[in-house]
Amino acid sequence: GLFGVPELSCPEGFQEAQDKALQESERLVQKACSAPPGPETVMIFDQLSDALCKVADLADFVKIAHPDFAFREAAEEACRNIGTVVEKLNTDVELCQSLRRLLADEVVMSSLDPETRRVAELFMFDFEISGIHLDEEKRKKAVNLNVRILDLCNEFLTGTHLPNKIDKHVLPEHIRYNFTAEGNYLQVAGLHADCSDDLVREAAYKIFLYPDAGQLSRLEELLGSRNSLAQLVGYETFAHRALQGTMAKNPGIRHVFIIKIFSRTQKDFEMMRKIKMKLNPQNSKLMPWDHPYYSGVLRAERYNIDPGLYCPFFSLGACMEGLNSLFSQLLGISLYAEQTQRGEVWSEDVRKLAVVHETEGLLGYIYCDFFQRPDKPHQDCHFTVRGGRLKENGEYQLPVVVLMLSLPHSARGAPTLLSPGMMENLFHEMGHAMHSMLGRTRYQHVTGTRCATDFAEVPSILMEYFANDYRVVNQFARHYKTGQPLPKNMVSRLCESKKVCAAADMQLQVFYAALDQIYHGKHPLKKSTTEILKETQEKIYGLPYVPNTAWQLRFSHLVGYGAKYYSYLMSRAVASMVWKQCFAQDPFDRTMGERYRREMLAHGGGKEPILMVEGMLQKSPSVEDFVDALVSDLDHDFETFLMDS
Repeated sequence: GLFGVPELSCPEGFQEAQDKALQESERLVQKACSAPPGPETVMIFDQLSDALCKVADLADFVKIAHPDFAFREAAEEACRNIGTVVEKLNTDVELCQSLRRLLADEVVMSSLDPETRRVAELFMFDFEISGIHLDEEKRKKAVNLNVRILDLCNEFLTGTHLPNKIDKHVLPEHIRYNFTAEGNYLQVAGLHADCSDDLVREAAYKIFLYPDAGQLSRLEELLGSRNSLAQLVGYETFAHRALQGTMAKNPGIRHVFIIKIFSRTQKDFEMMRKIKMKLNPQNSKLMPWDHPYYSGVLRAERYNIDPGLYCPFFSLGACMEGLNSLFSQLLGISLYAEQTQRGEVWSEDVRKLAVVHETEGLLGYIYCDFFQRPDKPHQDCHFTVRGGRLKENGEYQLPVVVLMLSLPHSARGAPTLLSPGMMENLFHEMGHAMHSMLGRTRYQHVTGTRCATDFAEVPSILMEYFANDYRVVNQFARHYKTGQPLPKNMVSRLCESKKVCAAADMQLQVFYAALDQIYHGKHPLKKSTTEILKETQEKIYGLPYVPNTAWQLRFSHLVGYGAKYYSYLMSRAVASMVWKQCFAQDPFDRTMGERYRREMLAHGGGKEPILMVEGMLQKSPSVEDFVDALVSDLDHDFETFLMDS
């Protein structure tokens, strides 16, 4: 069976696994309601969470990655059914009362350890954001709003990817071949951001981002429903509800980012304008469709980085050896390939790794689904399939995760070769995997990456700093034919090239984050979502708004990261501070590696994220510190200084 789950040897097994989980959850609900308040209450709640997550998390992965449609469909159905049960449990008054009795008992609460207290509070938070404290009528309204929001999210997400059509005669004949023809119409399915023809990029931008009335009304209803739900359960805005328990806590933090980075951005735009003027003297005004293309031209002109020159040094085997060596030196951890059983994996090229600590033994398993195949999503991600927890018999339930990449299959006679970007992504996703392996919490509810959104990306982004450090790269980057090491100046130039126009790229991220916060702020919104986009773009991003476009209707992150899009910037700032203070001097420092495990990885989501950061940095960072960390990464001499030293 998939992942060694016996029921999952066929698609129908999902029904059996789901039925078992639901029976177990009913038993645990009864047990929780009758148990006296104490640490056992939290343990029962966690068992309940574990019983449902074991099926839901596994199904979450299978529904998008399994090559067999029947498996995907069965997994999708299981996700829906478990989701409905979770919604019901989050509004189960009797179940909530059992937890409330515990939280109200000061004597018992003071006897609990900090992790158990936090987990109890997190479970109560789940109840409260579902409206458990409301009367029955309002509770029903909260459930209905949640269901409607889920539907709107799915509909909006679908709409973000749909192509726009235009009569082919509207476009000049010489550029029509860039778009898919359909009778008298042309389909525009993206922004064509890398196309060298300014006119093609302009046409794609204006057509793909032309507003769709249905999508506009879905977005407005989604934002309104989220706000109604937040206010119904007692929050001022949806942003206030979303930032509970995060490092930011307050929607106002974004303003400092904006001011600090803006002057750098203007310099980047000025360089892009100059190069556009050189290549296109008739039209040198910089427009939003120019940013990705001309920043790429500038990088190529200044550093001429050809990924093809790097690939021979980054064979997949060499990169995995590099990770193994790094983890061994920093954390005392080794990765071992393990034989899989029949039916355990969903594709024959999936590999299973055992993660083993030098003294603690087996920590968990990583399934590596690295290669492209038909119907597999073209995205790099980490999935928790089973969370770790301390079981009732005293044994530890080992975590199981999947790392999904989209690597090309190897050419005949050569190993799989990675571009520098692919290598960095492998390190990034492996950062998530190590968080899952080492976040060995007592409770499954807060294991590994189950933590605040703005903290979850810290371990993965930190790994990118290791991937860009010559001392680390030099340990594994060897030409697959000659064994020659990757020259130091090639690594330096690669790192420096990433800083070309990095301020403008960061400003774009700040603009997205600010827009997300405004949309999820005070309602009713003072203007339409498009007018807000125009105002925010011109104030924060610095490139003009293009009339009759509505980029927000393609902003798919509004679904999964509603009011939390800033998280990536926050995580990057923390990772930057940790790297510079703790690892820049010696990326293999075992003492720092152990501190990193003890202070940041070990707690999963079982400790306030800002406390973990303070423990690692041994100081309390201010908002200015976060911003300065991001800005200092833009300095062109930073990597060179590191390498020279």
